[in-house]
Amino acid sequence: MKHLFTVLFLITFCGITAQTKTTYIYSIKGKDTLKLDVYTPENIETSEQLPTLLWMHGGGFSGGSRDYKDDAELCQYAAQHGYIGISISYRLLRKDTKEGFGCDCPKDEKLNVFKQAAIDYLDAAAYVVTNANVLHVDTNYIIAGGSSAGAEGTLNAVFMREHFADDLDKYRDVKFAGMFSCAGAMVNAEYITKENAIPTVLYHGTKDQLVPFGSAPHHYCDKNKPGYLILDGAEVITSKLDEFETPYYFNIVKGGMHEISAIPFADLDTIFDFFRKTVLDNQVIQTKIIKTKTE
Repeated sequence: MKHLFTVLFLITFCGITAQTKTTYIYSIKGKDTLKLDVYTPENIETSEQLPTLLWMHGGGFSGGSRDYKDDAELCQYAAQHGYIGISISYRLLRKDTKEGFGCDCPKDEKLNVFKQAAIDYLDAAAYVVTNANVLHVDTNYIIAGGSSAGAEGTLNAVFMREHFADDLDKYRDVKFAGMFSCAGAMVNAEYITKENAIPTVLYHGTKDQLVPFGSAPHHYCDKNKPGYLILDGAEVITSKLDEFETPYYFNIVKGGMHEISAIPFADLDTIFDFFRKTVLDNQVIQTKIIKTKTE
């Protein structure tokens, strides 16, 4: 199999479920060797194909890793609950840059970072689809997901593919059945249409100081700053899904800031049940949960 990275080992979690984790190289771009970790139930049948969570970690496009503890545990959870869990690496284009990814980073640079992250994600998805039989992936049931920067990358890849991808034919076989965003936003929610709207889980704090909850500047930069760029957060995305009567689970934390980008482990049973009902069973469910941040 192309780009097979020969790391394969067995992991046993809490004595409950034995799994395998296999690492593959999905692309090489310049000095970046991009990999993905695939978590699979150990006793899976040879011909079995499962719904899949394809996850992109956060870190402001300058840090984080696909095998960070929380991201790995999420994919392990998925593999324990009838999914293939996949966590990807991608190019960290703002790593070691003087301007970082805040208000001193020029708008055009930010847009390029979003574009390249979306392309990396689509390349990972295309690799997964091409090798679906080996990876045990059911290509009809791929759930896209990410937190913070990873949520931005996946939202733009899922809903703005036509805007960011230079070669759409390369991704003609890639389709997403659901979306899971933790404190994410996209460049323009007007790109969500009846045709590409999919069941979506969104977690966001109303006072997120980095990624806007509604439609507002990224990092709330002043208009006179180089990094002034309007993004559409979870509130705007949900309103588009509402318009098209698309299923969603929207968890709002009043007063919550960017800490809501953390993976909501306590809610994973509810989240995966939502995907079971809406993606696998085609139910239409629209739920808003409003909580208040506690000190």
